[in-house]
Amino acid sequence: MRYANARLPDGSQHHIEVEGGRITALLPISAPPTGKDTIDLGGAFVMPPLVDGHIHLDKTLLGLPWVPNQATGNRVADRIEAERKVRAARTLPEVETGSNLVRQVMASGTLHMRTHVDIDNQLGLRNLQEILKVRERFRDLVTIEIVAFPQSGVLRSPGTTELLDAAIGEGADLVGGLDPVGIDGDLDGHLDAIFGVAAKHGVGVDIHLHDGGESGIAQMLAIAQRTEAAGLQGKVAISHAFALGSVPTDSAARTADVLATARIAIMSHGPGGATIPPLKLLKEHGVEVFGGSDNIRDAWSPFGNGDMLDRAMMIAYRANFRHDHELALAFEMVTDAGARVLGLPDYGLRAGGPADFVAVEAESLAEAVATRRRRKLVVKAGRVIAQDGALVS
Repeated sequence: MRYANARLPDGSQHHIEVEGGRITALLPISAPPTGKDTIDLGGAFVMPPLVDGHIHLDKTLLGLPWVPNQATGNRVADRIEAERKVRAARTLPEVETGSNLVRQVMASGTLHMRTHVDIDNQLGLRNLQEILKVRERFRDLVTIEIVAFPQSGVLRSPGTTELLDAAIGEGADLVGGLDPVGIDGDLDGHLDAIFGVAAKHGVGVDIHLHDGGESGIAQMLAIAQRTEAAGLQGKVAISHAFALGSVPTDSAARTADVLATARIAIMSHGPGGATIPPLKLLKEHGVEVFGGSDNIRDAWSPFGNGDMLDRAMMIAYRANFRHDHELALAFEMVTDAGARVLGLPDYGLRAGGPADFVAVEAESLAEAVATRRRRKLVVKAGRVIAQDGALVS
């Protein structure tokens, strides 16, 4: 099989030869026809699969009638309580709404994701069990990494530590956390719990940290200290990290150096109403930055579509990226950087690599991010699974 006339992220043009689900060669555009089945991409921009580093498959309400946002305040705690009401009234199980979302994101070219799944003393492991069904349903098409996420806190939700431990045993891949000070009011107690579970199972940690200002910075420094003490360098991420964008530049730079030493990655989704971390500064100081959708059509937000190229544009817009090299950073956040954070062992457009790629009508990487047109093709293991923004199988 040949996918002809592809424009790759480095600007070069090639024919992509595919056999047995792998890329066997990237041929020069002058290479003669081979008689193989050929799909002419017509010079479309071809990229590796998109990576969503932070999504909530169990929260989405896709497939249900419109549900207005019911939060009465802007605090995280207010939104947690509003979600409880919506959760009690939902009429479709998480396995169905989550599957709806997976189909939607696959059609846009996302074939790898990290989902956070709520674990608390009311839900128990129910949401995890539902999303494990989703992972199994789509296991041949998309990789789904699961974070056991204590949405209600750990200390304020008694028994959650034990549930996080059980969640890893049942198939979750990482331990989550949530605002150790802002939600639980006990930095050491919260970190003792989640790092204790992570150390017991030898898994990574991904902590939601909304707390801003110097309090948020202090929590990041404590997380870095715990990471190094536990030998978890390269296996810890802080999601949102709003504090980095709400302190003076010199404070953010000093914190970035600590994060880089501990090899802690920072996830941003280009938030609409909160401060965005200084992505270029973090990158310059050696911190891995990656992107995610966060909430999609759920009790937390009515927005979102799961399109990570669209998300790259939103990140770039919020970060005031205007030059092509800046747009390239946003693109990296939803492709290679996300793949590195998720530890994907077999990723990227190269001879010998998996025949997984996405084609979009654009002449360059920067244009692809800025215009985020509908995906022309999504290819998995050499087979077209989506065309013009819709799944074909």
